[in-house]
Amino acid sequence: MTATRSPVTVHRFTMRFSSTPRGARLARRMCEHRLDAWGVPYDSDAHDAVTLVAAELCANAVRHGHVAGRDFRLCLTATPVIRTVRIEVTDTRGESLPRLPATATDDGEGGRGLLLVEALADRWGCAPRQDGPGKTVWAEYTADTLDAVARSGPSTAPS
Repeated sequence: MTATRSPVTVHRFTMRFSSTPRGARLARRMCEHRLDAWGVPYDSDAHDAVTLVAAELCANAVRHGHVAGRDFRLCLTATPVIRTVRIEVTDTRGESLPRLPATATDDGEGGRGLLLVEALADRWGCAPRQDGPGKTVWAEYTADTLDAVARSGPSTAPS
């Protein structure tokens, strides 16, 4: 007797962006659009959380991982079977590793991004870049709505 397995759908989006504030904003918008297409609808808690985590990681790549003439890469992977979205942001500056601040200052503009990532993501970390110099900062989030995409499709909210 031969058992057949149903195929496992894994959604993946990868793109390079200029290491500028404009590139970080575009990466966030692309993340929003892909999440909705994969079944994490606009205005849901999961959509907002994953988008915020991606935005913070992209902003950090621009602010702390910038090397003149080099881009950063955003990779989103959604695995409906385990309802997990993985965000990976790769830059070319390996000596500048992310670390949580001891305390957030009330009056400063910076220093809260990784605290937000820590609070929203189920897990996060950093690894050396596999295809060149630099690092990849990643975070994972469990999105309960992700497995519904096969049944209902993306929302009709504007992108």
